[in-house]
Amino acid sequence: MAKERSLSPEARSILSARLSRRSVLAGAGGLGAVGLLSACGGGGDSGSSDNSVRWGNWPLYLDFDEESKTYPTLVKFADQTGIDAQYFEDYNDNDEFFGKVQAQLKLGEDIGYDVVTPTDWMAARWMRLGYTQKFDLANIPNHGNILDSLKSPSYDPNRESSLTWQGIMAGFGWNTEKNPKGIRTLDDLFAPQNKGKIVVLTEMRDTIGVILLAQGVDITKVTEDQFMNAVDFMAQKISDGWIRGVKGNEYAEDLTSGDATAVIGWSGDMFILASENEGKFDFAIPESGGTISGDNLMIPSTASAAGKANGEKMINYYYDPVVAAEVAAYVNYVCPVKGAQAEMEKIAPELATSEYIFPTEKTSSRLNVFRSLTPDEETTWAEAFQKAQGN
Repeated sequence: MAKERSLSPEARSILSARLSRRSVLAGAGGLGAVGLLSACGGGGDSGSSDNSVRWGNWPLYLDFDEESKTYPTLVKFADQTGIDAQYFEDYNDNDEFFGKVQAQLKLGEDIGYDVVTPTDWMAARWMRLGYTQKFDLANIPNHGNILDSLKSPSYDPNRESSLTWQGIMAGFGWNTEKNPKGIRTLDDLFAPQNKGKIVVLTEMRDTIGVILLAQGVDITKVTEDQFMNAVDFMAQKISDGWIRGVKGNEYAEDLTSGDATAVIGWSGDMFILASENEGKFDFAIPESGGTISGDNLMIPSTASAAGKANGEKMINYYYDPVVAAEVAAYVNYVCPVKGAQAEMEKIAPELATSEYIFPTEKTSSRLNVFRSLTPDEETTWAEAFQKAQGN
């Protein structure tokens, strides 16, 4: 138990809630034929019908039962509605996913998904390019359950085309055996024991955002010079052999394999890794502050009328506080649904007070949103970030 005592209170809560979560999953029932729901690649391979919905999402981002190899809440949705719900863990990186479907979107051809889950800044791009459909709110009566703080983002002020799936905190993650004192500053991250075993995110706003905050920069007002200074810092750490890779969601694999011992990573991923590896990993918001953003449930412009309607029914289902709590008990990201915290009290009370799922004002004040970029800035800054990686 010494290993567990070295963890943060949140990581200990995740571990102690494992039995609670297992009881939730066991209570899903009927994990039979619909258990064919699988995390396979390539949404377009599965085809579409008037009685199906195809959802592209990120790894480690939906409740999963290891024994039955199913997603219990999605199984229950299929049972309740008769809709064949097909789930694909096809997101590794926003740009990578967009690049995969962009040509078909331009041509108005089926991209293989009826629901997609891009991060805020990429959601804004999809909307700007006309690649999304407006919701029929009659199909989403739970639409009003979104947290007040998420109701009016700049890219969709009336939430006509998007609803937050989960809120994402980025900060420091680490192997607790290699970093027994934890990581709370950039100096801690770049400690000798981590040289050559550090991975940072391909999400530019998270990686560079964390670096900028450590440099004392307000990322809600960051200038191009400040941004480029942070990119140069990252490039030097890569050149000097400190950073082994800039990666999307596969950074979790580097941690579990031992190839990485410290990361700029996402809170939910780190807590799932902690719960699945007996407390070997942990996460913290940096002392200088972390970043926060959201991934969004959206209907692509290429979805059929039936696919759109089925997608809206699924989105409505996940905005039920009972279902949202079940998901949050597994993924451990910021839950965007009103009423879910009260439901969490019933299934995993240790998690109902988690600052990483239901952050208080104190925690929220330490999280920062990277400012919106103009199209020209997005191009120039992304090119600099890619060049620093050697791309």
